[in-house]
Amino acid sequence: MDALILKNATLLDLPARDRLEGRDIVIEAGRIKEVSDRPASSAAARSIDLKGRTVLPGLIDLHVHVMATQLNLGAQPLVPNIRVALKAVPILKGMLHRGFTTVRDAGGAGFALKSAVEEGIVDGPRLFVAGKSLSQTAGNGDTRMRLDYLDPGCPCCSRLGALSRVCDGVDNVLRAAREEFKMGADHIKVMASGGVSSPTDSIGTLGFSAPELLAIVGEATARGSYVMAHAYSAASIRHAVTCGVRTIEHGNLIDDETAALMAEKRVYAVPTLATFAILTRYSDSYDLSPSAIAKLTSVRDAGFESLEIFRRHGVKMGYGTDLLGESHLHQNEEFNLRARVLSPWEIIESATTIGAEVLGMQGQIGVIAPGALADLVIVNGSPIDDIGLLAKPDAGLSAVMKGGSFVRNSL
Repeated sequence: MDALILKNATLLDLPARDRLEGRDIVIEAGRIKEVSDRPASSAAARSIDLKGRTVLPGLIDLHVHVMATQLNLGAQPLVPNIRVALKAVPILKGMLHRGFTTVRDAGGAGFALKSAVEEGIVDGPRLFVAGKSLSQTAGNGDTRMRLDYLDPGCPCCSRLGALSRVCDGVDNVLRAAREEFKMGADHIKVMASGGVSSPTDSIGTLGFSAPELLAIVGEATARGSYVMAHAYSAASIRHAVTCGVRTIEHGNLIDDETAALMAEKRVYAVPTLATFAILTRYSDSYDLSPSAIAKLTSVRDAGFESLEIFRRHGVKMGYGTDLLGESHLHQNEEFNLRARVLSPWEIIESATTIGAEVLGMQGQIGVIAPGALADLVIVNGSPIDDIGLLAKPDAGLSAVMKGGSFVRNSL
């Protein structure tokens, strides 16, 4: 891999909320070798003058479903495995080209896809995978419709298109968690409350009993990993946090008391405003059920208030989107949505340094510093002055680099 010097870049010192102009970035062997406020040179390196463009660390999306190739998740397990896999390939490439060089999958993707990216078989971001998320019977991951009998032939554990698996009781959830780790999961995802897309639960439903959650968290902890929890209501969030989860996904209906508990326990929040905005905008064409629309409406607007509550109590927020099917194209709209409440500094921090913290990758990703992986996004202007540059990656980004190689480049 050739050495490269990116010259005359503007960097952001996120902790200090300061712009650092006129920096040179030296890249060798896929990593950042040097960041200098003086002109750097090397006889073996080629140089690119960025002319003051802003360079950010590669973006990190902490809540994606790269295997969600369609909006109807209940029907997806019936789709042939090879078709689901092939449709996931352009989803991955699209994320990378939108500037997301690392993503955390929240249910569906497994070791095979992760290793395919690592080996260069598939173009995509660095993947951290959960395998299949864990749901109780009639929980958010149980996509079986309500009938006059319970279909025993649930395909959730065997089909590639199933993002979740159903398990009940301490022994069964413990076995499920162990099986997901055996198959290569980096972390475990649990459904700790009802959800929008599930057909037979309410938003306020609590997912899993305390003994079940404690068993799952205990297994993850024993393996040096952690649990991420889908949770909307304050009660479900408190339940999950008390049982030791590391991140709360969505969290739209949080209250002050619960946010204070999250801050005390150092639990991260991963809001996902984009999925609610996009599903609402295209609800007619997406053919959502009346019950899904009602649940969507109940949590959509509360998402903005949740950002204020999390910030008020010092809960660290990661960047997440939770998009499905064709809505993956709107991944970057989360930047504009969060700008209604948060500053550009806070939003960029959520998609870089905080994401790296959640993944345990501080110093490796989410930062531009010597020794870090050369995952970079070059912005046509200042996202501090206009966060919308990140929301429209086709026009706002001039280049994306992963591991020292450009994956798109219009410089």
